[in-house]
Amino acid sequence: MICALMIGRANSVGFPGKNIYSVLGRPLCSYPLMAAQQASCKPRIFVSTDCPQIKEIALTFDAQLIERPPSLTTSQALGEDVFLHGYKEIKKIVEDEGQTVDYMILLFANAATITANLIDQGISILEKDPSKDSAVTTSIYNMWSPLRARKLDENNCLKPFVPFETFGDPKTLNCDRDSQGDVYYADMSASIVRPKCLDLMQEGLLPQKWMGQNIASIPSWGGCDVDYQWQIPTVEYWLKAHGYTHADLEQTETNNRMFSKSI
Repeated sequence: MICALMIGRANSVGFPGKNIYSVLGRPLCSYPLMAAQQASCKPRIFVSTDCPQIKEIALTFDAQLIERPPSLTTSQALGEDVFLHGYKEIKKIVEDEGQTVDYMILLFANAATITANLIDQGISILEKDPSKDSAVTTSIYNMWSPLRARKLDENNCLKPFVPFETFGDPKTLNCDRDSQGDVYYADMSASIVRPKCLDLMQEGLLPQKWMGQNIASIPSWGGCDVDYQWQIPTVEYWLKAHGYTHADLEQTETNNRMFSKSI
């Protein structure tokens, strides 16, 4: 069985209400649920949350709710711990029904840059290559090359975030945007993982240990999980580029089609 698990909590700090913020007339968290529901692999959808609004939205997508314990509802709770808790609850449910979990589709309520096609690509990658632990959506952000990253020292001066020597001889390095080749980021839109990645979480590769060690790329662009309100226009641009229109417009078009058929 293929299972999808979306996680999202109430009371986000940096961007209050981000998971249910209206994007093109829909709550932000509805987009990963739509992608899971429309995927050809037909996953069974679960949602782990303590947020009443997210629960209501999840039920409209026929998702099963997983009550998140208080210890995992704070701003200090790690996503990997929430995913692990949700997975264990799902595993109990599925095994009690005499079935097994073959793949887990891990989704964030604040990551709307995902489509059914991207999810299906991830499942296909894992089915074709047993050596891969997971397949995750990736976006290329060459402007954020590690060579360009800086941090402030005790004198409030900018210094390399990672010592240049880590990348080789500093005399030969070029910090132009594309000089080091493409810089891939796991954009958090979706992680399709084998159950062993969650069963053996501590053996996974940092910083997202739920992905295991051998991580395949699902090529995307502009993917992100929303942490700040200024990201919303970018997400709307991405959604429009993937065929979404405003919910009110879609309803108007649907009504017009129904009206034209009736006359």
